[in-house]
Amino acid sequence: MNWAGSFWGILLIAVLGIAVITDLRYRKIPNWLTFSAMAMGLAYQTGMDGWGGSLFSLKGLGLGMALFSIPYLMGGMGAGDVKLLGAVGAFLGPQGVFGVFLYTTLVGGLYAVVLLLFHGFFTETVRRYWTILKIFFITWNLIYVPASPRENKPRLLYGLAIAIGTFLSLGLRIPAFGK
Repeated sequence: MNWAGSFWGILLIAVLGIAVITDLRYRKIPNWLTFSAMAMGLAYQTGMDGWGGSLFSLKGLGLGMALFSIPYLMGGMGAGDVKLLGAVGAFLGPQGVFGVFLYTTLVGGLYAVVLLLFHGFFTETVRRYWTILKIFFITWNLIYVPASPRENKPRLLYGLAIAIGTFLSLGLRIPAFGK
């Protein structure tokens, strides 16, 4: 086990842990956490591989933020979630953050279904999306059917999904984030 990898691995775990706690408690992932994590990931990769490491880290940061930009712009998640995935990308690089994104998406989907079931909105949501699909296949126009005011209540706290997705992507092993 690489000492630098385990040290930085512990830092990434700490960042994700703080993000989960603040997201669950305050429904927000703070800028001081995400921006400092981005800087730590950049410092780690630069220290490991010089300018090549810097470029690797910046590509991961950019891709991480780009992957969640559309859901953010559509109102499906907060800016803190976007920045947190960017911070993970700064540590893991573009290939690593893409793997995290895939696992996070799966975890987030399961989380959404559980939340809808728990709050009793699952049937309404399925009916609404079924209506959208029927309208699309009949008219070939995508017409959004808005959620009822009651259905808008549950909210995904995606910091948890990002943390779980990161751990799953790393295969539940922490350190050395290889390229």
